[in-house]
Amino acid sequence: MAYNGLVSFGQQLVRRKVVDCSSEASRLSRCLNTFDLVALGVGSTLGAGVYVLAGAVARENAGPAIVISFLIAALASVLAGLCYGEFGARVPKTGSAYLYSYVTVGELLAFITGWNLILSYVIGTSSVARAWSATFDELIGKHIGMFFQQYMSMNAPGILAKYPDVFSVFIILILTGLLTFGVKESAMVNKVFTCINVLVLGFVIVSGFVKGSIKHWQIPENISDPSHNETIPEHGVGGFMPYGISGVLSGAATCFYAFVGFDCIATTGEEVKNPQKAIPIGIVASLLICFVAYFGVSAALTLMMPYYMLDKNSPLPVAFKYVGWDGANYAVAVGSLCALSTSLLGSMFPMPRVIYAMAEDGLLFKFLARVNEKTKTPMMATITSGAIAAVMAFLLDLKDLVDLMSIGTLLAYSLVAACVLVLRYQPEQPNLAYQMASTNEEADNNESVSTSESQTAFLPEKGEKFSLKAVFRPQNTDPSKLSGSVVNVSSCIIGVLIVTFCSWTVLGKDALKNGTPWAIALLVAVFLLCFFFTVVIWRQPESKTKLSFKASGLQGMGWGGCGWGKQSESLLAPCMEREINGG
Repeated sequence: MAYNGLVSFGQQLVRRKVVDCSSEASRLSRCLNTFDLVALGVGSTLGAGVYVLAGAVARENAGPAIVISFLIAALASVLAGLCYGEFGARVPKTGSAYLYSYVTVGELLAFITGWNLILSYVIGTSSVARAWSATFDELIGKHIGMFFQQYMSMNAPGILAKYPDVFSVFIILILTGLLTFGVKESAMVNKVFTCINVLVLGFVIVSGFVKGSIKHWQIPENISDPSHNETIPEHGVGGFMPYGISGVLSGAATCFYAFVGFDCIATTGEEVKNPQKAIPIGIVASLLICFVAYFGVSAALTLMMPYYMLDKNSPLPVAFKYVGWDGANYAVAVGSLCALSTSLLGSMFPMPRVIYAMAEDGLLFKFLARVNEKTKTPMMATITSGAIAAVMAFLLDLKDLVDLMSIGTLLAYSLVAACVLVLRYQPEQPNLAYQMASTNEEADNNESVSTSESQTAFLPEKGEKFSLKAVFRPQNTDPSKLSGSVVNVSSCIIGVLIVTFCSWTVLGKDALKNGTPWAIALLVAVFLLCFFFTVVIWRQPESKTKLSFKASGLQGMGWGGCGWGKQSESLLAPCMEREINGG
């Protein structure tokens, strides 16, 4: 009896959700279009970091080569975005990474992922609200902070903030009310603030190219600045890449977090028209727009003034002062407040939808799944999440928790990439309907035939046994139980190898820098093993189910150019995403 109970409990932990996407029926309001999703993604991703991050990375890590750092970070983010886009086409329902893991790897990991997302969004909302309050207070002369610090000071360093941030609570409550009022109204406000932010950034980029000089990308190593009677700070070896390739890669790792936020689009599956096409287009388009903005602003900054003179906290005002355009600071102030507003809305928008999805599945309290009949929004989840974020912003100093938010985001990205990889090679799905979800257009005859064939082909061959020949030269052209198991095991091993590789590069960095043979040999061995199991996955038959969007066509970036064909290009995005996130 006890054994049967344990087996039953274990089965419940790994049971997968059955999702029927054959109809577009939803308790939420389907009123968003592709432009709404692009604006939501851009607003959430292109936050206040664009006004600060470029200066810090250019001065300390990459110099003018920060444009290359942003390019590398953008490529990594696009790979993650392609994985989210494919899942958005497969499962156009509310829940983002929580739902994707639920239909692929089971309830336990879905529960962990869901709470991971909720905590990340709560911390993000609270920290951005405090940043909005601090920025506004700075603009008016710090009167708010001085008043509360004088009359409401809290003496609990390391636990509570210096003083309760009432203004940040006020901001969160306003946006909570807006989200409760309706998703269309929230999207409209987001579009207004996002457009203002993009216009300000466009002004910054044009100004930088007009007032800038290419000589700031050609600064020599030994330099004196006769116009400023100051000691020249440390600036590497000069030139376009003063800190070398290591500085560019270090800068890219920091710049990667500038692209975090597009995943909020994946939570709109039940509120967007034609989600199978709108979600992938929204994710990819928003990332491309953000890359152009980051690339342009970083190029403008390093052209306007020497990279070693950039201010780490407020680079744009200092740069405009350097070129004699002090009045441009007003535009920068307006843009930064709009960027913070859209970033805050981008953190608050997906949070109640993840809570709603988990509550509907019974993993949270059922009352959180209530939907207002008039506004068609998850009202209880919105009010509850807003209240929790307001309390945290009111009392806590969240600087130490922001790093946890970044770790949680990377875990979600890695899990989605792994789920895409696994799902393509599985012979048995709990419900094939979510693979060929309905769209507003009629499916053609070829698609319906392909879907039918793939369903019959998911049945395993009788008498199929494990062997090296079956692994590297499978007889079937369609997935079987054996090939699906091989992919599952190989994916787990790749995950462990990636963690091992990254851990060793950190823990054994001294031995690697000194060129110790055994340290380098261990790193090469782990890499070769990872490559070997990637080849094993590539050799397995892939599902032929047609999708409205698939993360493919990237063979020009690496493996596809080696003649690996169609399977290699569809394998590239999730595999590279796991490698990059692991690094």
